[in-house]
Amino acid sequence: MNREMLMLVEAISREKNVERDVVFGAVELALAQATKKLYEGDVDIRVAMDRDTGEYETFRRWLVVPDEAGLQNPEAEEMLMDARERVADVEEGEYIEEGVESLPIGRIGAMAAKQVILQKIRDAEREMLLNDFMSRGDKIFVGTVKRMDKGDLIVESGRVEGRLRRSEMIPKENFRSGDRVRAMIMEVDLTLRGAPIILSRSAPEFMVELFRHEVPEIEQGMLEIKSCARDAGSRAKIAVISHDKRVDPIGTCVGVRGTRVNAVTTELAGERVDIVLWSEDPAQFVIGALAPANVSSIVVDEERHAMDVVVDEENLAIAIGRGGQNVRLAAELTGWKINIMDAAESAQKQADETFSIRELFMAKLDVDQEVADILIEEGFTSLEEVAYVPLQEMLEIESFDEDTVNELRTRAKDALLTMEIAREESVEEVSQDLRDLEGLNAEFLPQLAESGVHTRDDLADLAVDELTAITGQSEEEAKALILKAREHWFTGQE
Repeated sequence: MNREMLMLVEAISREKNVERDVVFGAVELALAQATKKLYEGDVDIRVAMDRDTGEYETFRRWLVVPDEAGLQNPEAEEMLMDARERVADVEEGEYIEEGVESLPIGRIGAMAAKQVILQKIRDAEREMLLNDFMSRGDKIFVGTVKRMDKGDLIVESGRVEGRLRRSEMIPKENFRSGDRVRAMIMEVDLTLRGAPIILSRSAPEFMVELFRHEVPEIEQGMLEIKSCARDAGSRAKIAVISHDKRVDPIGTCVGVRGTRVNAVTTELAGERVDIVLWSEDPAQFVIGALAPANVSSIVVDEERHAMDVVVDEENLAIAIGRGGQNVRLAAELTGWKINIMDAAESAQKQADETFSIRELFMAKLDVDQEVADILIEEGFTSLEEVAYVPLQEMLEIESFDEDTVNELRTRAKDALLTMEIAREESVEEVSQDLRDLEGLNAEFLPQLAESGVHTRDDLADLAVDELTAITGQSEEEAKALILKAREHWFTGQE
């Protein structure tokens, strides 16, 4: 029987073009699975077969686990303390084994053994084909539609299959069996049965890779695509920069008579592409990203990582775009939150901010409106600036003498100290259930406390726009945090 097993291993190895060790491993697995059926419980069996003689031994084994962890599966685990009574130098994570009677091959169900062996070999073949495919370093998968699977497309390239999920296709795009498909390779998941290569045609990376194929200067390093934002099938923006002064980045990507950008657009079902010049200056980058709208002025808020962009009435609709598409893509491209407004809205916002700062200075510094307005005109917007800006800068204000400057700085420092003490006291009122809320940044606690949010229920009662106004988070982050705070309402847990 052992001689016949060796002959069978050789035959399968040659027929399937896989290593002998892979076939031996399949035989060992089949024997181990058959042996496990003789025991009650989830035991761990190992079979070791001699590659030369076909002789094999069977072992039952136990994984050594830390004493404090306890046994999750007593049939296949042993605590370290007990394991060392059997093997003195054994360590956590190792196995202890004892030999058991080997099951004769003749008693194994022929079909069961065959299925295990063939499945193991199919897995090995599949992994070998995948490794060969991935070793080529391709980022774009080119194949033909083989079949539909629950709304997903199974795309075949040679003997390798990829899965293009419905959600990763371009909207209104339809493929039939036999159609040629190009898609971005997003990940490879060997645990997936069938098609382990996950594809996408809607990802920004796919557009970047298409431009890389169409524009040789990108591959040569003369041009670089810094970022990309897409509404798949509708509109997209890419930001490019030239590393060679002789190369025009936008013109090069467009190509002669638009040939290069048109090739990408055709592949993406007519998706319109705006090519934007990337800039180290965030304001300049945002202005370019909002094209074709013309920007009148822009105010940058570094702390909130946001910009107020002012456009005239004629450009307002263009800057926002249909359904907010243009400003949304510009925000994704640049990474900045962009607030579009007209001149009247900008003037009103500035007036409101000036009023708030004036009220703050008059209340906290105990000064009249004239002094507060002088500080505002000189560019001061916070108590911290009054308290800690270099003394020489304040002494340059013509309306103030040295005594006035020193008094203002002292009052500002005292006000900040008082506010900090009050803030700490308010944070102490925040309940433990809110402090322990998963995803809540501890830096937000003072802001929440000052706004009267002291418990998880208080947070759960907020609307998304209310929370963003308090913490400055994005709408997505605020929504996720509020939903987390509401979880106990539905689970019945405190």
